[in-house]
Amino acid sequence: MAYGVIGVGAIGSAIVTGLSDDVDDAPEVLLSPRNAEIAAGLAQRFETVDVAADNQAVVDGAQVVLVCVRPADASSVLAGVRFPADRTVLSAVAGVQIETLQPLVAPATDIARVIPLPAVARRDGITPIHPPNPAAAALFDRLGETVELTDVDAFDAFAAATATFAAHFRYLSTIAEWLTATGIPGSAGTHYVASSFAGLAESTRGAASFDELAREFATPGGLNEQLLEELEDAGIYEDLRAALDGIIDRLRGAGR
Repeated sequence: MAYGVIGVGAIGSAIVTGLSDDVDDAPEVLLSPRNAEIAAGLAQRFETVDVAADNQAVVDGAQVVLVCVRPADASSVLAGVRFPADRTVLSAVAGVQIETLQPLVAPATDIARVIPLPAVARRDGITPIHPPNPAAAALFDRLGETVELTDVDAFDAFAAATATFAAHFRYLSTIAEWLTATGIPGSAGTHYVASSFAGLAESTRGAASFDELAREFATPGGLNEQLLEELEDAGIYEDLRAALDGIIDRLRGAGR
């Protein structure tokens, strides 16, 4: 089966890499020429990847088409592209409901939304899919794991959780900047924080809960306990919950 990718940005590139890098059964992949330099680089790197002449050529040559463009660009990118009725369309366009996408890809009706993350490049991603879709599951099971959801509200909750990534990096940046302010050279502080949290990430695999890990690190009377309690008292975690409520309200209000 050939896959087509319209929108070869970070997520599109991660999907192509996961499908193609160091595998014996890499599928054929057709890329849109929109991000010409990235697309050309992937085609040069992987034998089974080619750059199509235009978006129509992607749709014509691939049974499963992934749309990986920004929400604001979806209408203009797909305008004028003719989707045959037998195409499967997988949308990674954040916040765009199937009801909004449907007229853009008609007469195709086999449509699912997906939330692939950069880890799919290492075939280590967990990709939510709504609604359950055999082609989507077959694709993303190759790239890690899938979570098939019949409930759109559950899908939106997963999507809202991805809104925390930038805030996470700002948290790490604040720690690194604080180290710099104490006199630690900037590069050393950033390297230390990056290494520390990369190591902590490994401890999350197989954990029963994040609260359990918090209790494990918050030694009674220790420094971790002190900082945790100060952040709790300041309402930081309640503010996070409220912010996530705002994100999901935005997602549920889009296109409904």
